[in-house]
Parts: sequence; C-alpha cells; structure tokens
Amino acid sequence: MASPDPRKANSVPSIISADLQIDGNVTSQGDIQIDGTVNGDIKTRTLTLGEKGQVRGAIRADSARVCGTVEGEVCAATIILTKTAKVRGDVLHESLAIEAGAFIDGHCRRLSGDEIKREEPQRAASSGGNISGPTPVEMGGQNKGQQSGQPSQSSQPSRTTAA
Repeated sequence: MASPDPRKANSVPSIISADLQIDGNVTSQGDIQIDGTVNGDIKTRTLTLGEKGQVRGAIRADSARVCGTVEGEVCAATIILTKTAKVRGDVLHESLAIEAGAFIDGHCRRLSGDEIKREEPQRAASSGGNISGPTPVEMGGQNKGQQSGQPSQSSQPSRTTAA
C-alpha cells in the first residue's frame, strides 16, 4: 500500500511571522499564514493574511482569508474579506464574503472555477495600483479620472478674498 502524499495531508501552515519580510515570490502546495510582509506574488492552496500582514503583489489561491493589507490582485475560488481587510486591486472570485468595514479599491469580478484556474495573476502596478507611485490619499483625494488628466471641478483653484 502506497503512503499518502505528505503535501496533501492536513498539516500545520507555513507561517510568515510579524517580524519577517520576504522580498520575492512565495509558492506553496499547502497552507500559508502571513503575519509579516511579502513583497512579491503568492501562489498557494490556502492563504490566511493576518490583521498586521501585508502583501504587495498578486495572490492566487484556492481559498483566501484576508484580514490585513493587499496591494495587488486577489484571485481565489473562495475569498473572505474581514472587517480589517484593505485591498487595493481587483478581486477575482467564485465565492466572495465581505464583512462590514472591509476596504476595497478595485473591481470585484465573479469567475467560474475553470476561469479562475486559467486567470493570469496581475501585479499591483498593472491592476491599477502602482506600488511605488502615489496612492489616492497622497494625491490629495484625486480620483482615477483626474490621474488620467481629466479635469474636475475640485481641481479649479479656489479664490478667497481678504476683508
């Protein structure tokens, strides 16, 4: 009788602790828990991003629970965004749960399971959020239309008169 594949057995997740930063892509056939920082793409079966965890890159997983911050695309069959989640990028899913208080700056798109497997991950820069560039807050609240050079009423200079 052949022994079961140890990679498919229920095991302890790989943990990226709060004091650890990884600069590069992370790939696992099991479960990953991130409480630290990953500057790169992640591909795994199950991802849990803790409240203090940060990912700057694309996430691809069968299942993802996001409690922390993501700057990049999240693509998984099942995605849970908790009330402390902050996602700047698109969310591609088959099943999506969003708790009140979660923040998303991007599009949510439902895909079938087959479409999710074929979907190519997008880096944060190509999904609308430039990691090294200014965020909407740093740009004084300008929206994406203003970033592309389209004028708005709020971009007009204000005039005040002294009495």
